Amino acid sequence: MTHRPDIGRLLALLEPVRVLDAYSCIGGAAKGYRRAFGNCHITGIDIQAQPDYYGDAFHQGDAIEYIRAHGHEYDFIHASPPCQGEGAPTKGTNKARNAAIGRTYPRLIAPTRAALESTGRPYVMENVPGSEVRKDIRLCGEQFGLAVLMHRYFELGGWTTAQPAHPKHRGYVRGWRHGEYREGPYVAAYGEGGGKATVEEIRAAKGIDWSTDHLRLREALPPAYTEWIGRAFLAAAPLLELGAAA
Repeated sequence: MTHRPDIGRLLALLEPVRVLDAYSCIGGAAKGYRRAFGNCHITGIDIQAQPDYYGDAFHQGDAIEYIRAHGHEYDFIHASPPCQGEGAPTKGTNKARNAAIGRTYPRLIAPTRAALESTGRPYVMENVPGSEVRKDIRLCGEQFGLAVLMHRYFELGGWTTAQPAHPKHRGYVRGWRHGEYREGPYVAAYGEGGGKATVEEIRAAKGIDWSTDHLRLREALPPAYTEWIGRAFLAAAPLLELGAAA
């Protein structure tokens, strides 16, 4: 990649920034990058069909294989490996239970990181607390005035930025917890029943208005997170020649 002084931001305006959205789900991340980059072309890759995908193009297939084969063709890569094999619910005391019922989850963070690093392109890898992503940035819905908390960590590859302030939470997440029902300013955008969020509540809380798929809405990142990440990237790498991937 060639660097030419003072043209990075201009290229971002003149040529579409090519973004790869790996493990894309319905494209919550893609929506945020669209807001941040403006003139961009976003390609999603996911092992499952995503008829509601928000971006410009979509490929169904293995994300790691696609990154290895095509990642170098993009200016910026976002990856959100499935969290089921990474967070606390599948570790510790639950590990034996999952094994006993035959439930296994792939551990995808390390091989995804290796694939991302092989491209030589700047990247972000996102996952849940308790995962093995490097904890470069932590984002929370309260930072953006959202009705979900949804703490997520972001590993930054090839660039860096400062951690934003994490404001105090305004109250509880609505629903049952430890046998007690609590009201609160946040909804639980995971699971079903027990006061957890409905489809319409998740759409409103996350700022996602293009899908009504309950499961995928629960899994999707709020676009506000990746809008912040994208703007931070542009500020951190103003001379990067976006639009000129090898």
